Amino acid sequence: MTRASHADLTALQEAVLAAGRHLLETGLTVGTYGNISVRAGDRMVITPTGADRGKLTAADIPIVDIATGEWTGPKPSGERALHLAIYRTRPEAGAVLHAHSPNACTVAAAQRELPVITPDLERLAGPSVRVAPHAITGTKKLERVALAALEGRRAALLANHGAVCMGTNLDEAILCLESLERGCRAFINSEFARTAAHAGPVDPRAIREAFVRTFSKP
Repeated sequence: MTRASHADLTALQEAVLAAGRHLLETGLTVGTYGNISVRAGDRMVITPTGADRGKLTAADIPIVDIATGEWTGPKPSGERALHLAIYRTRPEAGAVLHAHSPNACTVAAAQRELPVITPDLERLAGPSVRVAPHAITGTKKLERVALAALEGRRAALLANHGAVCMGTNLDEAILCLESLERGCRAFINSEFARTAAHAGPVDPRAIREAFVRTFSKP
């Protein structure tokens, strides 16, 4: 595995910063939640733990050795083990995102496998998006269940937690997350539309009379 140059590492750190700002601005994450990493040869650059995305500089982005887990710079994200596990087992992964995007979190809380309901979702994520069983953050169990859910896929939901997406590069990983969030929203809406209760037979004249009594001036 090649070793990225200092200039390449700096460029990737800047890219991670820009991605973090994008996720904040688009509502795909809030505050310090979620984490972003990019492969840099035999290392990865990853967001630090508990940091305000809007105040970070390139120097605040840790660099982690993929083989050993050792790092330079500030302490990396508490989910770094999950990112490392993906890079170690999925050589095609060039970037990994973990986010608590609203609609993905809803489907993950319902523990519902997401079918392919949009063409872009199949292209970016795979034939479906599985739900990994619940596991505590930063544990070996989370690594194990997430990797199993990602098998043959590039996205997975983490039960009662959030989502994890990967791509061959950072732009593709972001597109995957955006597609997943749209797919989850469409899934939630379609499920609600199918089960919504009808109000029953209503006399439109009665509704009009009630409106006039309530809102019209004397």
